[in-house]
Amino acid sequence: MLAFRSRLDKAHTALVYLLVVLAGSVRGGRRLGLALAASAFLLFNWFFLPPYGTFAIRDPLDWLVLVAFLIASAVAAEMLHREQRRAEEARRRAQEVDRLATLGAEALNVARADDALAAISRVIRDTLRLAECRIHVPPTGEADSELRDPLVAWAVRSGQAVLRHADGTTGLAPGGMPFELSLEGPTSVSAVLIPLRVRDRTVGVLELADERGIVLDPGQRRFLAALAYYAALGVERTRLSAEADRAAVLREADRLKDALIASLSHDLRTPLTTIKALAHDLRSSGDPRAETIEDEADRLNRLVADLLDLSRLQAGTVPLQLELNAADDLIGALVQRVSGALNGRELRVRIEEGESLLIGRFDLAQSLRVLVNLVENAHKYSPPGPPIELRAWREDASLTIAVSDRGPGVSQDERDRIFEPFYRPPGQTPDVGGAGLGLAIARRLAEAQCGSLTYESRAGGGSTFTFRLPAADVPEAELL
Repeated sequence: MLAFRSRLDKAHTALVYLLVVLAGSVRGGRRLGLALAASAFLLFNWFFLPPYGTFAIRDPLDWLVLVAFLIASAVAAEMLHREQRRAEEARRRAQEVDRLATLGAEALNVARADDALAAISRVIRDTLRLAECRIHVPPTGEADSELRDPLVAWAVRSGQAVLRHADGTTGLAPGGMPFELSLEGPTSVSAVLIPLRVRDRTVGVLELADERGIVLDPGQRRFLAALAYYAALGVERTRLSAEADRAAVLREADRLKDALIASLSHDLRTPLTTIKALAHDLRSSGDPRAETIEDEADRLNRLVADLLDLSRLQAGTVPLQLELNAADDLIGALVQRVSGALNGRELRVRIEEGESLLIGRFDLAQSLRVLVNLVENAHKYSPPGPPIELRAWREDASLTIAVSDRGPGVSQDERDRIFEPFYRPPGQTPDVGGAGLGLAIARRLAEAQCGSLTYESRAGGGSTFTFRLPAADVPEAELL
């Protein structure tokens, strides 16, 4: 501009230098822009303000020009720097969103939960520019006994983030989590172990490792927090997938067991009939062993019948005739059925009819079978002498019948298991010779009629089994 100095106005010079400052700020950042602004301030004074070649100012108004130029240049450099930072931050946020979208797509598209964890680890490693990223999953939920790294096992137990330094020492992250930890600039942190939590439960550990030192700026720490939650969900998906696989295996095993039981039950019927017929012939010829053979054949026949009924109940193919019946008829049939089996033991019956008859909608034959099972069990497991008590009453919308005894009762841990097929509480005496199917069949018969069968301990010792059936009102019975 020196060749045209005589023709240039001060405003022209200031604008040209301002363009230089702006170009330098765009290219080299705030430091270069401020350096150019200071240099332009001096050069403007030296070359373009009289007296030329000196830093003296002849016209006091020239100070206004110089100071205004310097302020405008500095402000422009600072504003350009801030906008560049915002643009960089926006670009990084866009990359983070793109990474999250990629991560979500990969996690949803993979067929196996383990593949989803591998995809999450890869995205975290590439996004944070780290050498290694591993996700440690305890073999059995929160158990850590099989985790090889004791530091990882400790992170699972404590639920706190751990820092491993290059010199081998370890420490806790402030507040127990690394997301508030400043890891900017050169650091000695070579590994970070982050507990992965889902619903206040530690499900695994995310390990970040880099021998060069882990450096995370605030944006990366925020991104790490989001990715750690993705990793926790991936670990939880792995656990749920394993549980679903185990449940499928158990369901298939249960289905095969039911099919086997049904097949064997049908196949056993024919030889049992033959054995019983032969035993009857032997008995007519005077063989004393024939009675034992017949008794054992009858016992096997009852077992086969129970197996068939259980398989039908589980398949939902047991025919039921749900009709209006009175509790008096059901209990009367029960007393007749069990009178011989009780061997003189008293069966105390109390029916609380109130203002109306006790009527319910149920299958009379199947409900009678449930009560016979409960009364016979009470007789088998109770010591000689104490009576068996039966009480019937209306409870809201249920016809309720309770059978109580003074037997040994059932422990708290066994109360639900006694209704499982083939299960008998350990250590109970006497050995009643059953297969453990009676209560299982009784509960399923109750549920098939929209009722229930429950157990509770009896005050003073013993057991109470409560059989509930849908109740009905007398007007409805009269209409039918």
